Amino acid sequence: MLKVFLIEDSVLLQELLAGMLSELDGVDFCGCAEGETEALQRLAEAPVDLVIIDIELRQGSGIGVLDALQTDSDLYGSPRKAVLTNYAHATMRQRCERFGMDAFFDKSLHINQLFDYVAEAAHTKSMP
Repeated sequence: MLKVFLIEDSVLLQELLAGMLSELDGVDFCGCAEGETEALQRLAEAPVDLVIIDIELRQGSGIGVLDALQTDSDLYGSPRKAVLTNYAHATMRQRCERFGMDAFFDKSLHINQLFDYVAEAAHTKSMP
């Protein structure tokens, strides 16, 4: 099972994405966090395979999460990092790439592509 964790400050979007992720074959949805500190604490306690990260958070930022995950793999493991944001312009994409992002999705346009990405990651993990 692919362990997936969501970092998103919108409770409505948390509920929507959690429900949809939980329905994907091979995906173990491991929970949500609304802010950077909470997310990093939870990921340190229970590392996952894939983190979906919003840039704008209730506390801190998705960039801070990306930076921590990139620089402290002893603490967090090496999860895939998918950014899901409303700020899907080239400058933000480049900034996220510098911090080790693996995939980048626009919330308003690419939700289906995000689920395809997660399903493909789950399929890849299940391969012997």
